[in-house]
Amino acid sequence: MRILLVEDDEMIGAAIVQALKDAAYAADWVRDAEAASGALLGQEHDVLLLDLNLPKADGIDVLRSLRGAGSKIPVIVLTARDGLDDRIAGLDAGADDYLVKPFEIGELLARLRAVTRRLGDHGDTRMKSGKLSLDAATHIAVYDGTECRLTSREFALLSALLMRPGTVLSRTQLERKLYAWAQQVEGNAVEVLIHGIRKKLGASVIRNVRGVGWLVDNEDNHAR
Repeated sequence: MRILLVEDDEMIGAAIVQALKDAAYAADWVRDAEAASGALLGQEHDVLLLDLNLPKADGIDVLRSLRGAGSKIPVIVLTARDGLDDRIAGLDAGADDYLVKPFEIGELLARLRAVTRRLGDHGDTRMKSGKLSLDAATHIAVYDGTECRLTSREFALLSALLMRPGTVLSRTQLERKLYAWAQQVEGNAVEVLIHGIRKKLGASVIRNVRGVGWLVDNEDNHAR
């Protein structure tokens, strides 16, 4: 999952980015409202983590502009503004969640998992499709009775496919889910990760459409 963090505090931003990377998220970081608006135009990100006290414009203005343009990207506000009126204003402006600083990284990751469940219409931390399930909290995957724990990158790739079961994702689309702007991508990185997942769970867990990309089966595929 690709995350955009908008945070002007260097220490807080660096800590959040590292925690996101450790949890297998691809994290891009900008430090002001203008850069945030530019980054969001690319529609590359799955979730926005938004501070409110930003240079060049208030985070609430960024949020209102985003919703006014019709964007449905989930937004978690991260801010020191802890008043009831502030929380109401943030949620009314279009935030999906509101987290007051200082907060524990574990709570932020839990709220991100909650957003993931809503994006994929999952009732708990497990993402499921047919014979395949993947637990976002433990990174344990189960496919047709075989269970294993995935590496962070393997988890990120499989969860990207499980967000849209039955849909073919190209190499470029998967790379955008796996790697942030500053990260170097090896030419065969996606294939190496898929090979590792298949070795652990079986060759049929991820299907290839030659010349197009990869997918995991949805419920309808399994029913046929």
